[in-house]
Amino acid sequence: MKVEGVVFSSAGVKIVQLATDDPDAARCPVCRACSSSGEDWVLTRPKDLPCGGVFALVQWRKRRWRCRTDRCPRQTFTEAVAQVPAGMRTTTGLWAALAVAVEDGRDQAEVTAAHRVSWPTVQRAVVARGAVELVEPEPTPVLGMDETRFGRPRWLPEGVHADGRIRWVRTDPWETGFVDIAGTQGLLGQVDGRPSAAVRAWLAARTEEFRAGIEVVVIDPHAGYAAAVRVALPEAKLAVDHFHLIMLANKAVTAVRQRVTRELLGRRGGKLDPAWANRRLVLRGRERLSEAALAGMWNGCIDHDPSGQILTAWIAKEELRALCATASRGGHPG
Repeated sequence: MKVEGVVFSSAGVKIVQLATDDPDAARCPVCRACSSSGEDWVLTRPKDLPCGGVFALVQWRKRRWRCRTDRCPRQTFTEAVAQVPAGMRTTTGLWAALAVAVEDGRDQAEVTAAHRVSWPTVQRAVVARGAVELVEPEPTPVLGMDETRFGRPRWLPEGVHADGRIRWVRTDPWETGFVDIAGTQGLLGQVDGRPSAAVRAWLAARTEEFRAGIEVVVIDPHAGYAAAVRVALPEAKLAVDHFHLIMLANKAVTAVRQRVTRELLGRRGGKLDPAWANRRLVLRGRERLSEAALAGMWNGCIDHDPSGQILTAWIAKEELRALCATASRGGHPG
């Protein structure tokens, strides 16, 4: 493109007037034939980066051409150049700057305000850059799979019933992430939801080499993940990560404490009940308890729980933690 003029509006806004300076812009995007039959003129206002810290209003006056090639489905088309491709409302320079700003850690709302564009524009720039940057992951022997929740579920209108009522659909706040545990690739992919079908679809989209190289799949205790792995990766071994194992052990300790309290007192625990007072100590790791806290928790369980179930559950939880820590202490990870 070339600059035809620079003027200032009555409000003091700088207006940069552009014209097309590329002969290939008159080529039909379908048949690639160069047209010499103009139809009319089109004025567009693509967003661009600031110049000298000042935002200018860009006005591009371009030509709409007729395609005279027989059997070409495209009858007319407007000029497009590399700096502003067809259908774009921003320049490629601004488009790249938006994605790079978010990639560098800036919040999308901040980037939106800084460049005076809409939030969907920034999001589309990020998605487009991700599609270019993301490549097929390399094979990994240990694949990690976990769920992440983003906000709360929402109800969105999907359509209208025959009687005129709006049809609402509930969004899934969960997403499933796939991680390279044995290597350095980090996050390999992410899909919406956590059903078995979503996991199988992601695995099916990978190469045969990638699926064949997976020896172990580490998941959280989710039945959908286990079912998907058994179908898509029948030769791989299933394992549950240490975090979720210990989390389940802590839930078991809490369940035992609550049940024993109800059996002994005929009600739930209160502030004056030692079992309730020690509810946080039994969930803490042994190495994080002071000698006084350990003695108080231990003696309280012995004195106020004749059955010994709470203390037994705590010891079982600590033995599981010690077993999970074997690999980090130099033991065999299997």
